[in-house]
Amino acid sequence: MLREKTAILAHLKKLREGVTTRTWRIVGAGLGSAVGMAAAIAVAPGMPVEPLVTETVVEQLAPPSVSVSRNDQRPFIREDRIRAGESLAGALRRLGVSAGTLTAQANNPKLTKELAGAFRPGALITVASTAEGGLHSASISAPGSDSAHVIEVTDGRLHASQKALALESRIHMQGGTVQSSLFAAMDAVGLPDSVAEELSRIFGDDIDFHTDLRKGDRFSVIYEVLYHQGRAIRTGKIIAAEFINRGVRHSAHLFTQPNGNQDYYNQDGKSHREGFLRSPLEFSRVSSGFSMRVHPVFGTWREHKGVDYAAPHGTAVKATSDGMIEFIGQQNGYGNFIVLRHGDKYTTGYGHLSGFARGLKPGARVTQGETIGYVGSTGWATGPHLHYEFRINNIHQDPLTVSLPNATALSGSALTTFRAQTTALSARLAQLQYDKTTFLD
Repeated sequence: MLREKTAILAHLKKLREGVTTRTWRIVGAGLGSAVGMAAAIAVAPGMPVEPLVTETVVEQLAPPSVSVSRNDQRPFIREDRIRAGESLAGALRRLGVSAGTLTAQANNPKLTKELAGAFRPGALITVASTAEGGLHSASISAPGSDSAHVIEVTDGRLHASQKALALESRIHMQGGTVQSSLFAAMDAVGLPDSVAEELSRIFGDDIDFHTDLRKGDRFSVIYEVLYHQGRAIRTGKIIAAEFINRGVRHSAHLFTQPNGNQDYYNQDGKSHREGFLRSPLEFSRVSSGFSMRVHPVFGTWREHKGVDYAAPHGTAVKATSDGMIEFIGQQNGYGNFIVLRHGDKYTTGYGHLSGFARGLKPGARVTQGETIGYVGSTGWATGPHLHYEFRINNIHQDPLTVSLPNATALSGSALTTFRAQTTALSARLAQLQYDKTTFLD
């Protein structure tokens, strides 16, 4: 719609120079009708075709009357970004604090240590001061941070503490068309990189974003943005998304199950998440496969009932699927060992760990991708690596070739609830896909 209006306005400028007033009015009325028609037909296929009704309201607003009493004790609020090479004392003085005793304390080594990592160029500093230059409080927050370091005056001295920001969630919607790459298309419509990364992760099993994208592919996304006092802090979760690749529609809706787990499902209730990850390590190499081999410690031929992944000591080991901890502790040659149970049939084992993630114990539940331990060389191991096992009904299978089960699809009452919750979101996604006013070609 924006491009259409721009073209119309450019055309009208030419018309003004060469037509009579009467002709101008006729042409203007005709073009105005064309704009209305363009707005009216921007609806999704299958949806009721109803003209969009617009109304312009002009209201004169008088400026509010403002007066400040000399005795008003409310602080003056000033904020700015910390500058390169600036000290805390310098920043406080620049933003209205003139109390010498307080600004002198700002260079105290203890206070500097308390603010370590927070006070740096580009961080936002907000200062509340009295009319006389006294300090009420100051806060320092890094871009995108959920917390702020607050400086307050107690018994005439400055003290710093870290406090969580009260964040407000707002819903944003945007759609676009791919011309070259996903990130270029999202940049064109002002979507942050974090949304592009999450979108590629959600649809990664359905679309290869390196080879499958085509010019003209369309996307729409509904996502959270977290605000603090009217300022956007960071993006939150994607609520719903749709991607049309090569004419095929892919959808994803965030749904919270009764047990509190969240996952993305398509319009039919099928999960976008794999039932099991193929590997429990992000970056590694297979050092020993599922086969007969000469044991590296005993030098005899033995059956190797898992896969060894070579990785640096301390590398995070992730649960390959949602499950319950059946065993955690030391077990013979496995060293530090974890066994996860995934339903009735499946178990996975993780051996030679250097240590376990905090808070894990038998019976605790873990989610897919959660860190459960760290690569080590405990037990019968000659160097740091992870020994990983996959079992079906307690029979060892080759983790690299076994047919992995899909994540459980929604059914019954859960599917009914899912459809009820996503109907309105699906309509909004469809509107974003076909309403040309939301696109930047």
